[in-house]
Amino acid sequence: MKQRIIPNLWFDGNAEEAAQFYCEVFPSSRVLGTALYPENSPGPAGTVMTVEFELDGQRFVGINGGPESPFTEAISLQIDCADQGEVDHYWDRLTDGGEEVQCGWLRDRYGVSWQVVPQGMEELFRDPDKDRAQRAMQAMLGMKKLDVAALQAAADGVQV
Repeated sequence: MKQRIIPNLWFDGNAEEAAQFYCEVFPSSRVLGTALYPENSPGPAGTVMTVEFELDGQRFVGINGGPESPFTEAISLQIDCADQGEVDHYWDRLTDGGEEVQCGWLRDRYGVSWQVVPQGMEELFRDPDKDRAQRAMQAMLGMKKLDVAALQAAADGVQV
């Protein structure tokens, strides 16, 4: 089935660079094509206006729109990770030149906000044992990059 909703990300002149970077970070990713600004348009003629790319099966469009609309945390991209190894991979790659925030959130070198989340975290927070869920939540609030073992230990009431 064709993807009907395609996120468009507004960059300040570096959409093609960002797309290439993301394609290096995510497996099974590729740049699908670029469109150039024509004469008498908002951007310099012949420069990249948009770049369409696919990250692990998800299509995106990067727009070189200029500095008027910088990214904020109001929109973030969540990466569901199978294990700590995946959390570490995405965290390390996306914070390179970027910034660690809190609770599994980071801002990459282009200003895009990401949530790097291990599988099973939501289940910890929805645990019917409210104390267990609360311990996991408190542990997460003290983290930047999420540590799967530490979250599980906190939920279980084990001091690490």
